[in-house]
Amino acid sequence: MDWDFLVSLIVRGLLLGSVYGLVALGFVLVYKATSALNFAQGEWVMLAGFLAVAFYTIYGFPLWAAIVITLVIMIALGFAVERAILRPMIGRPVLGMIMATLGMGIFLRGYVPVQWGVQTRSLDLGVPDEPYDIAGVSIPPIQVVGAIVALAMFILFGYLFQRTRMGLALRAVADDQQAAMAMGVRVTTVFAIAWAMSGIAAVAGGLVWGDMLGVDQYLSLLGLKVFPVIILGGIESILGALVGGLIVGMTENLAAGYFDPYVGGGLKDFVPFVLMLFVLMVRPSGLFGREHIERV
Repeated sequence: MDWDFLVSLIVRGLLLGSVYGLVALGFVLVYKATSALNFAQGEWVMLAGFLAVAFYTIYGFPLWAAIVITLVIMIALGFAVERAILRPMIGRPVLGMIMATLGMGIFLRGYVPVQWGVQTRSLDLGVPDEPYDIAGVSIPPIQVVGAIVALAMFILFGYLFQRTRMGLALRAVADDQQAAMAMGVRVTTVFAIAWAMSGIAAVAGGLVWGDMLGVDQYLSLLGLKVFPVIILGGIESILGALVGGLIVGMTENLAAGYFDPYVGGGLKDFVPFVLMLFVLMVRPSGLFGREHIERV
């Protein structure tokens, strides 16, 4: 066995998986606070990437200014979504919120190409292109940057949820909206903060993936791509999003390295969903998710 090749696949897979976890984090943040999945998270990542490209390369802003403006817009979008779409649904079945996010995703997939075109645009964050050679393993610098950003985001939001009063309010609303309101928690404010945090995660994901792949409408497919990640790690676990991303990234890379040459390619895109189905059969709540028991 070529051990250098194996180690290279594992290391690069782990780095890639951490960036998958960065996108999955947006799903988890909304679900932890609202008990609803944001099926438009992939489109939010795409929108953040296009906004950064537009302000940086089209409108001529410095990179730091383009990032700040994109961050402000995505946070404002989170507050606007809560106010216009989700606030009327407080206390109603979660299915309504899910359908609303699906509609928002469809709208963004149609709006973004009309506004900025369908061509792939380059987003250069100033990260070197020359790969690092560490102990014989070739590592793209952008993946290292993505892993660092992902780790920082996980630490930040993990601390927020577990160690702050706002995190307690977020978790309380996720458990029972009406009970939280009865205890004086402003559910509308909690919802707005959760969606704003999801916008921040989308900006981080859009910047990293935009530099890695370029920015186009297909960036929205990351929302589907990371679905096995949140199922594997647990849909309400911040740590699970990171661990699930690492497992999926490593599995993808191993499948691509060892099996794709024999099947003509594409197996790496298929294997994570097989893994997801296996996890659903064995542990539906995921590795770090909680089992919910309802009495009827």
